[in-house]
Amino acid sequence: MTPLLLNLYVILLGLCIGSFLNVCIYRLPSERSIVRPASACPSCGTPLRWYDNIPVISYLLLRGRCRSCKTGISFRYPMVEMLSALFALAVFLRFGLRAESLVFFVFIAALLVITFIDIDHRIIPDVISLPGIPIGFAASFLLPQVSWHASVLGILIGGGSLFAVAWGYRLLTGKDGMGGGDIKLLAMIGAFIGWKGVLFTIMASSFTGTLAGLLVMIKNRKNMKLAVPFGPFLAIGAILYIFFGPQLIEWYMGRFIIR
Repeated sequence: MTPLLLNLYVILLGLCIGSFLNVCIYRLPSERSIVRPASACPSCGTPLRWYDNIPVISYLLLRGRCRSCKTGISFRYPMVEMLSALFALAVFLRFGLRAESLVFFVFIAALLVITFIDIDHRIIPDVISLPGIPIGFAASFLLPQVSWHASVLGILIGGGSLFAVAWGYRLLTGKDGMGGGDIKLLAMIGAFIGWKGVLFTIMASSFTGTLAGLLVMIKNRKNMKLAVPFGPFLAIGAILYIFFGPQLIEWYMGRFIIR
C-alpha cells in the first residue's frame, strides 16, 4: 500500500471513529447506552439511514439539516469527526505503524469526548476517566516514552496536585473551586504520559485557561463570575505534550536553565 493510500485509510478510519465519539458525547451525560438504539435525529427522533450517517459528507449533502424535520444539525458533529480524522493522521505521521499510535489516538479520542461533555454539562464522566487510569498504566508497558514507574508517578502527581489545590481553595474560601472530575482526569493523563507530561500539562493548561478566562471576562463584563470548565484546557495541555512536549522541555531547559 502506498503512503498516500495509507494516509487516506487512516483519515477515513478517524472520521468513522469521530462519528462514534459524537454518540458518546451526546449519550454519556444522560447515562444512555452508546450501542443501542441506532442514531436518530435529536429533534424528531427519526432513525438515521446509513446514507445520512456518513461522516462529514452527509452533513454537507443535507446542508446541516435533518432530512425528515428539516431542523438544523449542530456543526459540532462534523467538527468532531474532522478533529478525530486530523488527530488520527497526526498520530500516525508522528509515530507510524506502532503501538504508540494506537495508544495515543485512543487517549486523544477520550480527551475529545471529555472536552465537549465538559463544555456542555460542566462534568467529566467517571466512566471515561476512572477506567482510563488503569488502562493508561497498562499502556505504559507498550510505550518506550513512558515507563511504568513514570506512569505511577504521573497518576500520583496528577491526581494529588489538583487534589491539593482543590483542598487548599476549599480551606481558604469555604467553596469548591475545582471539581473532582478534573482531579481524576489529570490522574488519567498522568497514567498515559507520565509525571513529566503532568507537569507540562499543568503549565500549559494554566496558561491557556488563564488566557481564555481573561477573554471571557472581557467579553462578559457584567458577569465576572462566569465559570470556565478546566477539563478542555487539561486536554489541550496533554495533547500538546504528546506532539511537542519533550522538544519544548528540552528547548526550555537549554535556553533558560542550563547555561
